[in-house]
Amino acid sequence: MALVEDFETTIKVIVVGNGGVGKSSMIRRFCTGEYTDKYKKTIGVDFLEKEAYVSSVDQSITFMVWDTAGQEEFNAVTKQYYRNADGCVLAFSTTDRDSFDAVRSWKKKVEEECGSVAMVLVQNKVDLIDKAVVTSGEVDTLAKELKLKLYRTCVSENLNVDKVFEYLGEQYVSGGGGG
Repeated sequence: MALVEDFETTIKVIVVGNGGVGKSSMIRRFCTGEYTDKYKKTIGVDFLEKEAYVSSVDQSITFMVWDTAGQEEFNAVTKQYYRNADGCVLAFSTTDRDSFDAVRSWKKKVEEECGSVAMVLVQNKVDLIDKAVVTSGEVDTLAKELKLKLYRTCVSENLNVDKVFEYLGEQYVSGGGGG
């Protein structure tokens, strides 16, 4: 009877966006619970794994989370890691207009490599709202235009970080692939 529990669900999630938006910090926070405010550029790709219980689908899911470099010079290296992804976090920073403007292009790259996968839009660094270079209205409009669920996160305070990945797990398990 309990067939669903008999099989381990593992999903590959890629986290993409411009450099410096907090991708590595978000992944580290989700997978290990740790946070550091020291910026270290990701060279190529990095990978962490976490098993988490997703209550909405009553299932434990192993998340293989791939941290891809946001810098254009690593594009050729990171593209191959997009393949076979089951979910994608499109991340931008509250304080970086270029990262917001690049979201459409990141989404297009992922769709070209992965086809239709579960995606979520993440506005990171919402704790720095006093330094914001994008308005809430602009962000809401982009999420609607791209037909993506939006989460506003703060990695340093662990605000909504788990919810981002739980949502992707829920979408994967319930068969709600593409964004």
